[in-house]
Amino acid sequence: MFELSSIGIAWGSLLMLALMIGLLLTGMQLAFVTGFVALVFALGWFGPNALGIVSSRLYSFIGSYVFLAVPMFVLMAALLDHSGIARDLFDAMSRLGRKLRGGVAIQTLVVAVILASMSGVIGGETVLLGILALPQMLRLGYDRRLAIGTTCAGGALGTMLPPSIVLIIYGLTANVSIGELFKGAFLPALILALLYMGYVLTRAHLNPSMAPLPSDQADEDDTPAPNFFKALFFPVLSVMVVLGSIYTGVASVTEASALGVLGIALSTLIRGELNYAMIRKACITTLRTCGMIIWIGIGATALVGVYNLMGGIEFVRDTVFAVSGGHGLATILFMMLILLVLGMFLDWVGVALLTMPIFVPIVKELGYDPIWFGVVFCMNMQVSFLSPPFGPAAFYLKSVAPKDISLGEIFRSLLPFIGLQLVALALLIAFPQLALWWQ
Repeated sequence: MFELSSIGIAWGSLLMLALMIGLLLTGMQLAFVTGFVALVFALGWFGPNALGIVSSRLYSFIGSYVFLAVPMFVLMAALLDHSGIARDLFDAMSRLGRKLRGGVAIQTLVVAVILASMSGVIGGETVLLGILALPQMLRLGYDRRLAIGTTCAGGALGTMLPPSIVLIIYGLTANVSIGELFKGAFLPALILALLYMGYVLTRAHLNPSMAPLPSDQADEDDTPAPNFFKALFFPVLSVMVVLGSIYTGVASVTEASALGVLGIALSTLIRGELNYAMIRKACITTLRTCGMIIWIGIGATALVGVYNLMGGIEFVRDTVFAVSGGHGLATILFMMLILLVLGMFLDWVGVALLTMPIFVPIVKELGYDPIWFGVVFCMNMQVSFLSPPFGPAAFYLKSVAPKDISLGEIFRSLLPFIGLQLVALALLIAFPQLALWWQ
């Protein structure tokens, strides 16, 4: 009987990659592709005895205590999506940005930062901004591409800003402190948001027609002024409770996520919005999102476990060093290129779980801080969320955008913001202290 091990690790790696690509092209979900390929190679390379080792790796992934933070933060985002907190926050901020050219776009980005700091999930945030901010900017006569790009890029900030789910998955995979990752990501995420704001203000200053000020008639409409205390108190309190408890060491990430859920639930109760229908919708959303993450995690963990037993991690390490010449920065840049390409076609969960068990040991061997690399990886995934052909943020926005806005127009609108993300990524690589400021 033919054994796969006879072809060697180099050809085995190529066969594994070709099989994965072929199955993905059939439309099979990534979780089932990785699981199936892992099963084929476990049986074909080692025989049935290897299945017990694979199953033990699955248990270690799912049984991690810190993993409890993922459904908690997703539930926070779901409760936020189904409440009026985000709408009230946007209405309050819109009053503050009326006198500034480009103020509505800036206010959209500020709201995006606050919402991202409350949830850490980009899907609901992008949809919310697409419903609230995009129509208002288009109505005021904003340049279409500026309005679309600002809305979509702002909605994707949840990837970078703590409590980012991407950082949690990286922390679990790389076995590093998630609290330290949150601290490290805060400043780079803020720099990225400021780059977005600077771009909007610069474009509005150079070409005022791209971001007209609201007309006098719009300023004097009969719309009652929002309750600023009600609009700002609950979001700011939630951010302070979640991030403050983590940064001060009062609570672990898992405990802080539970506090966040409790805080959002109490906020909606005080606002009179908490009811059975809302809880049901939020729970269903949480189950779907976490189910996706867990299934991808199971498949990717199994595949990496089998590939490790095959000697694949050492093979990839040697290949990466050979291509990059063994130089530290060149190796990092080569890994960034791999992540950018993979991010265009695969879900970020799959990218993290497939590559980090291989890349993180290389990063440590080169003498780099894995906390810094985690923030760099997260910034890299920021780019993938906006990049064609499968940038998920663009598809989220398309689902709620006016019908005359095509997917192609969304991707074209995102090109300047992708450029700004690459600038932020370059700064982070050139100045690692941006992610290690707290040490």
